[in-house]
Amino acid sequence: MKKKKRKVKKQARRIATFGLISIIMIVVIVITLGTSFFEVVDKYKEKKELENKLAALEEKKKELESDVKKLEDPEYLARYAREKYFYSKDGELILRIPE
Repeated sequence: MKKKKRKVKKQARRIATFGLISIIMIVVIVITLGTSFFEVVDKYKEKKELENKLAALEEKKKELESDVKKLEDPEYLARYAREKYFYSKDGELILRIPE
């Protein structure tokens, strides 16, 4: 009987040890997967933000390229300088009207 009780106790101790180790491994795996999941979600959000920023920058690039083409035209450049910097043609008088 004593041998049987010892054997049962030993077996119960092995099962408890195996169970504890299994639970610890499962907890570590769940924590690792959870951390990885949140990292992926953060990277996805960052990717969306960067894609939006890229789209805005590409739009700005198109606008700037358009401005460069316009500024190559001497007539546009002269009109732009008169409007923006109040340059005048010979004999022209510039009056500033407050809004």
